[in-house]
Amino acid sequence: MADYELFQFQLAAAPGRRSQAAFAGDLKDRGAGSVRAAGGELLGLFASQLGWAANELALLVRWGERGRADLSSLAAVEAVRREALTPTIRPAAGDRLRLGGIHVLRWFHVLPDSAEEFVKLSGEGWADFETRFDAKVFGLFRARDEAGAARFLLITRYGDHGEWERSRDPSTAAMQTFMRRQQLTVWTQAASTLATAV
Repeated sequence: MADYELFQFQLAAAPGRRSQAAFAGDLKDRGAGSVRAAGGELLGLFASQLGWAANELALLVRWGERGRADLSSLAAVEAVRREALTPTIRPAAGDRLRLGGIHVLRWFHVLPDSAEEFVKLSGEGWADFETRFDAKVFGLFRARDEAGAARFLLITRYGDHGEWERSRDPSTAAMQTFMRRQQLTVWTQAASTLATAV
């Protein structure tokens, strides 16, 4: 099974979007080659819309068996946090992000003894959720546990923010399943992003 990594970058503050442009150019010129040389595949770069500071970006990489790459020296990077991720029921090998719309990255901290049930309820809810709304879950990943909590990252594409709002309808089967999942959740935080290819 392939493993994944989320690089969460904090860029230097600069007027306009100069830091983002410098970072994106260096990622294309140097970083992408480093990742590929180490056996990795760049799946998408996520730029902040809501929930992150304007100078925050994230990069999702799927790794092969050969190694890792260090991206901390890319232009404008002040800090980087790396999260090793293991896929649960999604993504399957070879799945690709669908671009366009918005991508919501939501972190969950879950009671450790409820982690399996959390994943099961997620999958059950997606069946109704994805047929009813312009929404598609790319992946539900398990991260390293912290402070007595199982940690998960959910990446979901929505057609737009209006579709995200419509999908909150509590009368749907999906939301009723997700409300059961919420009972297992200690903490959650989400950010709306725009995903681009690298």
